[in-house]
Amino acid sequence: MTQALPKTITVEEFAAWYPENPQRRYELHNGVIVEMPLPVGEHEEVTGFLVRKLSVELDRLNLPYFIPKTAFVKPLPNESGYSPDVLIVNQTNLTNEPIWKKESIITQGASIPLVVEVVSSNWRDDYYKKYADYEEMGIAEYWIVDYAGLGGREFIGKPKQPTILICCLDEGEYLVRKFRGDDRIQSPTFPELNLTAKQIFQTT
Repeated sequence: MTQALPKTITVEEFAAWYPENPQRRYELHNGVIVEMPLPVGEHEEVTGFLVRKLSVELDRLNLPYFIPKTAFVKPLPNESGYSPDVLIVNQTNLTNEPIWKKESIITQGASIPLVVEVVSSNWRDDYYKKYADYEEMGIAEYWIVDYAGLGGREFIGKPKQPTILICCLDEGEYLVRKFRGDDRIQSPTFPELNLTAKQIFQTT
């Protein structure tokens, strides 16, 4: 259960406040610090697997991208700061980021070729709030990895089943494709990625 702390602050104040060695995870939602549920072991396995596979592709293609350990995504114009499960940053665009040199905060979609959220019990954040904010920011590609089939039936069907939604920006709006079972992941950022939905889900 997420718990909100009732004080409105900016994302810069949130980054300065964030504990150095946090025992909990936090995000900033519209100026309010929100305590996030701690991820379960399976969530961490899926996240770790994706980081490993995507890092191999980054290295193989020699792309000017990296995966930061801790960085916040700030959708404009609201005061929110999200901490994605996997964030791929375009290093060449960081010179255009107004906050980056002072705080590890990304504000521009051009700096983020791909962002991944692995779905937890607070699935509505990933399917509604972050979907809308990432789309508005202009982030080219957004993966929603629902390994436990937690999302709403309108997104993953009935009966619910593990699903990966890959949202790709097209004329300012996301077009969504769903991947399950032996479906090979189709990623514009990594077109040669040889990975199926089942391989991702079987890491747990």
